[in-house]
Amino acid sequence: MPQIRLALAQVNPCVGDLAGNVDRVLAGARDAHGAGARLVAFPEMVLTGYPVEDLALRPSFQAASRQALDSLAARLVEEGLGSLVVVVGYLDVIDDGHDRLGRPRGGPQNAAAVVTGGRVVARYAKHHLPNYGVFDEFRYFVPGASTTVVRVDGVDVAIAICEDLWQDGGPVAQVRDTGAGLLVVINGSPYERNKDDVRLELCARRAREAGCPLAYVNMVGGQDELVFDGDSLVVGADGALVARAPQFEESLLVVDLDLPMADPTTSASTAAIGFPLPAYTPEPPSVAPRLSDDAEVWQALVVGLRDYVGKNGFRSVTLGLSGGIDSAVVAAIACDALGADNVHGVSLPSVYSSDHSRGDAADMAERTGLHYRTVEIAPMVDAFQGRLHLSGLAEENLQARVRGTTLMAISNAEGHLVLATGNKSELSVGYSTIYGDAVGGYAPIKDVPKVDVWALARWRNEHALERGETPPIPPSSIDKPPSAELRPGQLDSDSLPDYAVLDDLLDDYVENDRGAAELVADGFDQALVERVLRLTDVAEYKRRQYPPGTKISSKGFGRDRRLPVTNRWRETVPDQD
Repeated sequence: MPQIRLALAQVNPCVGDLAGNVDRVLAGARDAHGAGARLVAFPEMVLTGYPVEDLALRPSFQAASRQALDSLAARLVEEGLGSLVVVVGYLDVIDDGHDRLGRPRGGPQNAAAVVTGGRVVARYAKHHLPNYGVFDEFRYFVPGASTTVVRVDGVDVAIAICEDLWQDGGPVAQVRDTGAGLLVVINGSPYERNKDDVRLELCARRAREAGCPLAYVNMVGGQDELVFDGDSLVVGADGALVARAPQFEESLLVVDLDLPMADPTTSASTAAIGFPLPAYTPEPPSVAPRLSDDAEVWQALVVGLRDYVGKNGFRSVTLGLSGGIDSAVVAAIACDALGADNVHGVSLPSVYSSDHSRGDAADMAERTGLHYRTVEIAPMVDAFQGRLHLSGLAEENLQARVRGTTLMAISNAEGHLVLATGNKSELSVGYSTIYGDAVGGYAPIKDVPKVDVWALARWRNEHALERGETPPIPPSSIDKPPSAELRPGQLDSDSLPDYAVLDDLLDDYVENDRGAAELVADGFDQALVERVLRLTDVAEYKRRQYPPGTKISSKGFGRDRRLPVTNRWRETVPDQD
């Protein structure tokens, strides 16, 4: 049987940085060549970054993507890597494409190229274009229709792209008919909880269907609200795991495979490269350990924030450090992502701020080493009150808005990105002040329910203890009842149900689209259901103006869940006769 040393290059591209992405691919190709690989695969649309959204429709961007591919092919030869077979994702365009009703302008395609010897020897266009959740690919791309198989050193290698793997039928089902000995799938698959388990099962099933080993390479890094977790892997023809890359890290996964010789009488290959190699001793494959559920989420939040800050040209962040659990968790994420020296916490006490909250904020700064200052907002609030004479909720919101204005002023003066500290539970029911605690450029825990914020805080402190480090989050920030501290003795429980109940209800309503009648039938109190659903529905205008934040759930606010602001539909429970 022929042998092939395959490398999967799990890299972190940046949307629009075509020159930088070419450099990343070249660096990965060097590493693959140095490891003795014959074939190296890179993620979906790695040359342009992913997703490119409406850039896909811009002719200048389409042309730049093609030029980047040509540049890559030439530079591989210049660097002595011309014999390497490189599978790389990019944005292509149909040459004879023209405007047609119902088809994206200009004929852009989500494509893969096989590059060797200084030229592109084969191309493949993605067949299945996802149009659900965070994906709008049917808006942007023209689907492909043909299979692509290249013969590398006597082995037929089939190519597919991401969604082609997820959909029954199509290219993967056709691979068995081609007689390919290996299926290489390049991916831009965003992270969400427990997706790594789903991926492995899917790859195993598709490998058995195709009748050959399957190599799955995924990108890593953050792109706006999405974060990509890598988790590249190889499974055998029987579906058994052969090798797996680490999560959330750039990595080169190198695997030696014994593969069947292509039958020249039945082969569907469109290009032939090289000849079977003499037998050699294979290296043992690597299987990276899996992260725990909490560690996985934490790392997603860290990577999402780190790349949003870095890829958008910021170096540091600032946030209101209240002493509460949400700001403490956001500060800890920021310290892990950027280093404590690039995190600036600001205590913004009012006349209602408790001594223990001030103390917890200072303790957080001491534990992590982040920059810390105090700005008393009482004089500023008094100045507004002297003119406006507000009371009740308006007075409470005034405090939050003074805090927001102060943080934005510090951001403007010192160049920090402001982090909003709201969680998904609060965003769901509108428990935030627009232009107050909702201000900022990024919201790291926007997609994290309140009960999970506590769980992550406990995990992060336990993780620190295991490593012999100081736990970053004050225990009292975790243990005390949550409060906005905008009036005397205020607690979240004054306005909201217990968070465990609230999050359970919101999970069913927001994530799973269950209606009011179903929720009541499931055992939730009818009055609670009607109240929470109404709060969630009328808060859509607030969520539209909230900063982006890392998606970790199956349905995050923004790209996933899109509802009209002007909307009179309300879920109701039918009267029982």
